[in-house]
Amino acid sequence: MHEEIALAREVEAIRIPSGDSITLPIGTPVFITQRLGGTYTVATSAGLARISSKDADALGVDLEKEKEKVAEAERLKDAPLEEQVWAQLKSVYDPEIPVDIVNLGLVYDCGIEEQDGKKTVAIKMTLTAPGCGMGPVIAADAQAKIMTIEGIDDAKVELVWDPAWNQDMISEEGKMKLGMI
Repeated sequence: MHEEIALAREVEAIRIPSGDSITLPIGTPVFITQRLGGTYTVATSAGLARISSKDADALGVDLEKEKEKVAEAERLKDAPLEEQVWAQLKSVYDPEIPVDIVNLGLVYDCGIEEQDGKKTVAIKMTLTAPGCGMGPVIAADAQAKIMTIEGIDDAKVELVWDPAWNQDMISEEGKMKLGMI
């Protein structure tokens, strides 16, 4: 995981923590610092960047693990929609913290509304810090993952600041991953 990798091709990435789009040229040396939620946080000479799973091949990532994720998604297809939504939310990560947004305690509300035969998921979530430049990226990640669920017509992810997030909101599982207990 801490081995230097030269990118096999040019990739689009998102600079952390600003959230700005950048292009990393072929041959750029990177270190993968986090592989969570289908995205990759890499350290470059210019700082941290987030690379999408669609560009995993440029990192030389073994896609067998991706196949395992597909198998889990198949299992979830017959699960109730709310369970599927929570499973998708648990696959969204802040690229600087190795715990998903659910176990970090960032998701305050999750509801499924049905109107005129269309199902909309409404999420209220927060961030660990209000000034986080990755907030819109994380919210868009959550929305995109929810939209992959069959039967969901729309997903709305609202960033809220009340109540203010604090470390007490982290689940026991999250605290274990962070070495807090």
